[in-house]
Amino acid sequence: MRNYVDLHIHSRFAQATSKDLGIETLSKWAKIKGLNVLGTGDFTHPKWFEEITRLTTEDENGILQSKSGMKFIWQTEISFIYTQGGKGRRVHLVILAPNKEVVMQINETMLKRGRLDYDGRPIFGISCIEIVDMMMNISKDIEIIPAHAWTPWFSIFGSSSGFNSLKECFQEKEKYIHSIETGMSSDPAMNWRLSQLDNITLTSNSDLHSYWPWRMGRECNVMDLKEITYDGIIDCIRTRTNFIETLETDPGYGKYHYDGHRDCKTSFSPDESKKINNICPVCKKKLTIGVLNRVEELADRPEGFVPKNAVPFRNILPLSDVLAAANGWPVASKKTWVLYNELIRTFGNEFSTMLDIDENTLAKILDEKTLKAVMLNRQGKIKVKPGYDGAYGIPVIDEIDLVEKKINGAQRGLDEF
Repeated sequence: MRNYVDLHIHSRFAQATSKDLGIETLSKWAKIKGLNVLGTGDFTHPKWFEEITRLTTEDENGILQSKSGMKFIWQTEISFIYTQGGKGRRVHLVILAPNKEVVMQINETMLKRGRLDYDGRPIFGISCIEIVDMMMNISKDIEIIPAHAWTPWFSIFGSSSGFNSLKECFQEKEKYIHSIETGMSSDPAMNWRLSQLDNITLTSNSDLHSYWPWRMGRECNVMDLKEITYDGIIDCIRTRTNFIETLETDPGYGKYHYDGHRDCKTSFSPDESKKINNICPVCKKKLTIGVLNRVEELADRPEGFVPKNAVPFRNILPLSDVLAAANGWPVASKKTWVLYNELIRTFGNEFSTMLDIDENTLAKILDEKTLKAVMLNRQGKIKVKPGYDGAYGIPVIDEIDLVEKKINGAQRGLDEF
């Protein structure tokens, strides 16, 4: 049975998130998206922890269920800012926990090292080596996943503050790391170029800051779970058994795929950046080096290499973005919502609409151009003008850069959520 699992989200208690992010709002929109399991997000925050425990029930398998029936597992993200190897490091880690008791032990342990009440994604000045040791002393069932592994500023491989290998980051604790999160600006094919990641499972999650369907589940994991349990999900991650695939946005859709400066409106491919010595021609400062360039730097294999036992993936853009781009509408416009809602009412959820419903059935609702865009999306063939330095990529239909200003304008109002 296909289960859509998004293991990295946030609550309204994290910075730059929607104030409407609550358990039932998350539950409602997860079902509209077609997700089966969500991370709770932010379990280290005391107010969110209280809300989770008050508004969900936990079964013996470590699965939380909201009143409306949505399933969650305990999850948080923590930021670690420290110095190692003579360089400042900034790494975000996703932490999954098997039950409330373990979560309480994690929170108690972290409180000894700092505050938890000021942000859903708290900051600690301890190393990744130390945090793994702390977590494993609590429970070997805790799963630690480097978040958005390639983004420049806060990730394990980030061009500005990261490491060149898992071993360099975690040293003797590397054995406890089974997975990394690809992040929106990379996909598995890019990660397959690094032989050091052959035994590491590539997971994909939304890292949502709002409940909108173009945020929630925009990347997720597809697992064959006959029964949804914490152990079953962790086994999928650690062994890849019953891990069907990941759904990924085109890496160009991510905010850090290319190099560039958002304020200067300049973006470059790695080859183009090399020609200008990574210096912005507008402000004459160093470019923000994006994910594609960083992967090229660390890769020891050519493009197209596929390792044995690799989990398959599909590049799929959110349905709202496809409907908007095909018609020249802003993604959050009334016209986009009307068409989106009609599809959801008819076919049940977004994943079903995007992946399962046959073309002739979709044609009863969609006009020819929109239908073509949806089918191209299903095949992973929609081109994207790459994002850079915090600016999302732009879907391109029929080689025409459609209403870039409108789409960018809509995203500027929403992408922080």
